[in-house]
Formats: sequence, structure tokens, C-alpha cells
Amino acid sequence: METRVGIVLVSHSRRLAEGLCDLLGQLGSDPGAVAAAGGTEDGGIGTSADLVRAALARVDHGAGVVVLADIGSAVLTARLVLEDGAAAGAVLVDAPFVEGAVAAAVTAASGAGAAEVAAAAREARGIPKFPEASG
Repeated sequence: METRVGIVLVSHSRRLAEGLCDLLGQLGSDPGAVAAAGGTEDGGIGTSADLVRAALARVDHGAGVVVLADIGSAVLTARLVLEDGAAAGAVLVDAPFVEGAVAAAVTAASGAGAAEVAAAAREARGIPKFPEASG
């Protein structure tokens, strides 16, 4: 089995991160390639550097890891963990949380490299939901 790019979903809400992880699994993502790091250790709202580190470790199989975060302190926590060197080759991507995760997961499942997976997540920001809308 070839090594796939890992994806970590960092959210203030455990349920949100795990729900998005479930969605990606239903879309065909390798269960070992996507991990949720949502909420705090006690199940509360917030972000946990330890949960982010653990999620990175679960999906880092040597092909790189793309990290998507929802808002505010989730972004800051993910950034700090990556700056501490938790996963060499991991990148925090500025992308919409749900659409970016779906685009990243589909691209990763095709065997694409980390740069392509990150680019797909970023590009999801510009895909209109209503193509006929002009602004």
C-alpha cells in the first residue's frame, strides 16, 4: 500500500472535527490518513496542543501532513505545534474548513503529494456554491 498524505482537522469542537472526519471517511478517505483534533482533553470547547500533536503522529506516515483549522485559537494552536517541530513536513493551510478538507481528502486519496493536497484545499475557497452568482 502506498503512503498517502495525512490530514489533521483542528477545531474548537470535538464533535465538529470528528463529524468532518466521518464525512471524509464516507467519501472514501483512508481511515488512517485523517485525524480529528477537536476540543479539549475533557471534551470541552477549545483547542489542545496535545490533541493536535497526537493527531499529527497518527497520520504522519512520511508523505507529509496537511492541517486545516477552523477559527481563532485553533489556528494559533496548530501553528504553535507545527513551529515546535511536531511533524516535519506538515503544513497549516489557509482554507475553508469543510470544503478545504473535502478537496484535500479527495486529492490525497488519488495519491497526490502534499503540495497538491494543500493547493486543492486552498483552491476550495474560490469554488462558488452557486455558479450562476456573479458576486
